[in-house]
Amino acid sequence: MGSEGAIVFDLNSLPIPNDSTINNNSIRNISSTDGGGRDVVLKPPRLVSLDVFRGLTVALMVLVDQAGGILPSINHAPWNGVTLADFVMPFFLFIVGVALALAYKKLPCRVDATKKAVLRALKLFVFGILLQGGYLHGINSLTFGVDILQIILMGTLQRIAIAYLLTAVCEIWLKREGVVRSGRSMLKKYKFQWIFVLVLTVTYTALLYGLHVADWKYQIPSENSAFSSNTTSVKCGVRGDTGPGCNAVGMIDRELFGIQHLYKKPTYARTKECSMNSPDNGPLPPNAPSWCQAPFDPEGFLSSVMAVVTCMIGLHFGHIIVYFKDHKDRIISWTNPSAGLVVVGFTLDFCGMHINKALYSLSYACVTVGAAGILFVAIYVMVDVFGFRKPTLVFEWMGKHALVIYILAACNVFPILLQGFYWKEPGNNFLRLIACEESVEGKTLLSISRAELEKDIGKESLVALEGDSLSVGAEESSDSEVISCKNEPPDSLSVGTGDCEGGRDIMFAGRKREYERGVAS
Repeated sequence: MGSEGAIVFDLNSLPIPNDSTINNNSIRNISSTDGGGRDVVLKPPRLVSLDVFRGLTVALMVLVDQAGGILPSINHAPWNGVTLADFVMPFFLFIVGVALALAYKKLPCRVDATKKAVLRALKLFVFGILLQGGYLHGINSLTFGVDILQIILMGTLQRIAIAYLLTAVCEIWLKREGVVRSGRSMLKKYKFQWIFVLVLTVTYTALLYGLHVADWKYQIPSENSAFSSNTTSVKCGVRGDTGPGCNAVGMIDRELFGIQHLYKKPTYARTKECSMNSPDNGPLPPNAPSWCQAPFDPEGFLSSVMAVVTCMIGLHFGHIIVYFKDHKDRIISWTNPSAGLVVVGFTLDFCGMHINKALYSLSYACVTVGAAGILFVAIYVMVDVFGFRKPTLVFEWMGKHALVIYILAACNVFPILLQGFYWKEPGNNFLRLIACEESVEGKTLLSISRAELEKDIGKESLVALEGDSLSVGAEESSDSEVISCKNEPPDSLSVGTGDCEGGRDIMFAGRKREYERGVAS
């Protein structure tokens, strides 16, 4: 029959009895005829667990983004260790790999597929720069735009774009011909992909522990000329260091992108060395290390190498879906490597190769991708094997619209849109009505202009600007007193002295920057 006479159905829309289960690959290209004699082509059913897993990851991301500042225990680990928030990125990368295996089951033309993959990755990368590079100034600011000399080049979407592109190219070009009948034959078919994974892992490990990190300097970018010449030196001269200040990951990013293009609020600012409220943000403690205020990109170049490895392991899980039809075979083929990776990861951490999200260490990659595999197996058994879809319908919907939800929620686009509509003055907006405002508890100020302050934190409930006076409210504690100051000269706000723990001066707490964010994120 001609193609114009074909009707295509999605089996997800067909009524299926509650007690029935359908294997994702047990039905392929089934065709029949309808009453009019036309061909009816039935699509293979969509693997629901993919959408549920992706949706659950999005929900987890929104949770940690919104509640991480309130509950530091679920926020990103300040440095070594792993928390709930640290699983979000690997879970996204893992499911991207799984989906790629299904998307490239059949390749009519490798060149065309490569062109499309490059274009998609490029779009995602540029979109990431637009959303996360500083163009959108965030909540409490009705301005936009970014100095291209200060724009942040790397971010979450950029890392996903890199991992997607390299994994897609591997799936398109690095696979041999042949029939897969067992796990061994599948490994032979994709042996060049595993060689690529091994090369990435060895290269990352060699650079992390083999590169010599020299002393370096940095400046805190500021519009205030009084602080433009402040330069801080970080003493390193070491090799194989995995601490915040002298690791090879940060050095490569500084050399490759330039320190002005790195993330200005690194997680290590919440370590005990850098925060009196650790694991939350807080004032600098006495004798804080010189690197505490230095920029550091958690989605940098070298750390993204292991992110590609995570995506490649997800690709392997997708291959199991393609070539293994029995539920039991799939579950066993997923569970064994997942559990093994978790064990290897914690073993490496115990031996000194610490679990570290910022560095995307080998132990972190093993633990998180292993956890992703175990969670995927659990969702697969519940949704695709036993057919329990009703409890996961919300996650399934979120998974089908993951990118839109990420942009609106995680990138603060939705709150910014709400804030753009106000009554008479910008302070009277929907965001203020529902109290979705940034907290500025414990903020220490040091010679910052009124305009810059308003641009940064807005006129919030904890900050009252009345005439020539500024007052910052904070909860009572030993290191966050109520601060008052006056304009001297009229166009600037400067803090004189204030009592902190141990009688430390506010000026000293501010160190060489115009203000210390305290617990504000």
